[in-house]
Amino acid sequence: MLIVATAGQVGHGKSALIHALTGVQPDGGPADAQRGGTAEPGFAWLTLPSGAQLGLVDAGGPERFIASVLAGAAPVPAVLFIVAADQGWMPQSAEHLAVVSALGVSQALLVVTKSDLADPGPALAEAAARIAGSPLGAVPAVAVSSATSAGVPDLVAALDQWCAGQAAPDPGAAVRIWIDRSFSVSGGTVVTGTLPAGTVHKDDQLLLTPGMRPVRVRELQVLGKPVDAAAGPTRVALHLAGVSRDTLHRGTALVSPGRWTLTDVLDVRIGAVSPPPAADGEGAAGEPGAGTAAPGQLGRSVALHVGSARVIARVRPLGPGLARLGLADPLPVHVGDRLLLRDPGTRRPDWWPPVSGAVVLDVAPPPLARRGAAAAAARQLASWPDRPTAAELLARHGLLRGSALLAMGVPELPEPVTGEWLADPDRWRALSHQLGEVLASHAAAEPLAAGLPIEVAREALDLPDRRLVTALARPPFRISCGAVQIGLGGSTAGPKLPESAQAAIQVLRADLAAAPFASPDASRLRKLGLDARSIAVAVRAGELLRISDQVVLAPGADEAAAAILSGLDQPFTAAEARQALGTTRRTAIPLLEFLDAAGITERLADDRRVLRATVGRDGAAAPARVPDASVAADATAAAAALDR
Repeated sequence: MLIVATAGQVGHGKSALIHALTGVQPDGGPADAQRGGTAEPGFAWLTLPSGAQLGLVDAGGPERFIASVLAGAAPVPAVLFIVAADQGWMPQSAEHLAVVSALGVSQALLVVTKSDLADPGPALAEAAARIAGSPLGAVPAVAVSSATSAGVPDLVAALDQWCAGQAAPDPGAAVRIWIDRSFSVSGGTVVTGTLPAGTVHKDDQLLLTPGMRPVRVRELQVLGKPVDAAAGPTRVALHLAGVSRDTLHRGTALVSPGRWTLTDVLDVRIGAVSPPPAADGEGAAGEPGAGTAAPGQLGRSVALHVGSARVIARVRPLGPGLARLGLADPLPVHVGDRLLLRDPGTRRPDWWPPVSGAVVLDVAPPPLARRGAAAAAARQLASWPDRPTAAELLARHGLLRGSALLAMGVPELPEPVTGEWLADPDRWRALSHQLGEVLASHAAAEPLAAGLPIEVAREALDLPDRRLVTALARPPFRISCGAVQIGLGGSTAGPKLPESAQAAIQVLRADLAAAPFASPDASRLRKLGLDARSIAVAVRAGELLRISDQVVLAPGADEAAAAILSGLDQPFTAAEARQALGTTRRTAIPLLEFLDAAGITERLADDRRVLRATVGRDGAAAPARVPDASVAADATAAAAALDR
């Protein structure tokens, strides 16, 4: 189903035209009042000769027109612009044309009604000239009489031709239904609205804004008939289980979970429009104060319209045609959404308030905290398209989760750098350089330290996730024993061991090759001439693995221990682990605690342990996965750090 809205002066025959086309009175009339509904945009539909279905939204009076176009058709791709033959172009015609232009509606059909009451020629000529001076340009025109049906077949043929050229929206798009009517029924509330794209199924769970409360779609109707699923664009009625009508109000929307950003701050591009001038250059009769509102001339606050919502927004100009809007109430918005901005003041008889259209560029803009931040933001946003891509948003934010970009309305995402994290290439290179500087500074200050702990590096780089540090630790960096190090040619930077200490390390490695988990005690280390400084340098060089202050083993001992422990019945006790590893309690307990901290094992409430890879979702032990012995110990430590 494709949907169009009607526009034009009250009393020019919009509702009568819809009735002539469809046989349906678009306003709900007494039926709505009896069931507690509100008098919102009317709706009717017809089946065209080609078999296509067309929905028609009756805009109603001036106070309902904006909501009709935005919520009733979300927004509409086309408008039937109605002008009566006996009255011609009127002030409200100009106002509606300004709204249609501001919303970026690209197609229109001029319909001159009441052709049985007056010659439609003059009204058609004037209206066509007015519309041609707007962004719509020249549009087709049809003269009709709803009373005699003269011209109605021509109008139907024009609508059918228009429908044939329209592309179907994405059935997998995020769902957003602005609620325009609601009434109470047994067990819940029925709401109606337009589904512009995406698909809703019976029993789907949606979120009710602005509270983001989950609600279940108990029943679903399209054109008065129950259905199991509805794909946009179409009008839908949804029976929401357990929802009171008292909780609903204008501006409430139903949205797909995780697919929309609820925000109260927007960066937008503003384009000003106003009623086009008369052919002689003078304002049209009844609109002497009409004028163009440049973005910089907007008031400090405006009424923002999107969907059925109307909120007050504070305006902070950023630069030519760009502004930041602070909303009084949060709204579910995507980048690329079109908004309408109006002066919220009282309308005077001699003044028509300018209307500005706006397109959303960022739904989660960074704060403007520093001097010159607004000007810098304007320079960046000025080159953006009206529908920003992931590249533009990442260039501004640096790092974003894929789920955050999806909720911003960007479905096409680049490859993540780790997990679901996406990075701007320039920002990622800068972080790599910054990591090198941090590591070099730390090595100079702490020459005996075995690198910089991952969490400390994360804080130093102001990163939101430690996995980003691990992803940055590519040559010449590496992860070892939960720390980030600078590697040079296979060995780490830092002080070198003297030859005597190197020989002692080789002796110690030979001891550990024969008994991998027999950690040397203090006496053995002293006899080998290995003091705390020598051991720290050896650990940093990757020659030893520090388990605790008193326990050192050969690199890869943690991997080897995990392989042995995987052969035990899960879960296992510390005594069983000690026996399997062939070591003493002095080594076994710190080694198990090291494996716990690394995320390789998990300690249970009864002090038994399981390999972390063997814990099922239900908490039961699953068959253990033996680690690949060919994987280096440094890679194991990095993976363990990710699991924490």
